[in-house]
Amino acid sequence: MKTYVLGGGCFWCLDAIYQKTRGVQSVVSGYTGGFTAHPDYESVCSGMTGHAEVVAVTFDEEIIPSDVILDMFFISHDPTTLNRQGYDVGTQYRSSMFYRTDEEREEMEKALQRAQALWSDPIVTEITPLSTFHRAEEVHQDFYAKHPEQGYCQVIINPKLAKARKYYAEWLDN
Repeated sequence: MKTYVLGGGCFWCLDAIYQKTRGVQSVVSGYTGGFTAHPDYESVCSGMTGHAEVVAVTFDEEIIPSDVILDMFFISHDPTTLNRQGYDVGTQYRSSMFYRTDEEREEMEKALQRAQALWSDPIVTEITPLSTFHRAEEVHQDFYAKHPEQGYCQVIINPKLAKARKYYAEWLDN
């Protein structure tokens, strides 16, 4: 098993996509990249903790290649907007990838280079060492599956799922 920690704005969006991806064993919403020892949703949303909303995606490389997981990340959000995803604004919504090893850093850098060909504006995704990963509150775990009728899910997440299905249908369950 391999785990990537990725931030593409609101963690609910990435969670929804990776939960439906074949070979993914778990998706955990959380916070990382900041300086507050015990972040929670309210403090992270304030923008004062330095943390980003992220997901830890654990997957089986024998089922799904790591480059597919990383490439899906770049079509699941807009990596060209600094500290913003749609209506969500602040450093907590930054496009970010966190690595544990030099090998992971290199994989992430290659994925960013591949993705740049798909975007006319420069990608601003930060690639930084992973510090402490803080698991988000239980209400944020598997949010889309628990609340598909919720307005945010309908308006924001459903179009992202549709885009992921367009490009990665072979890897996604319905």
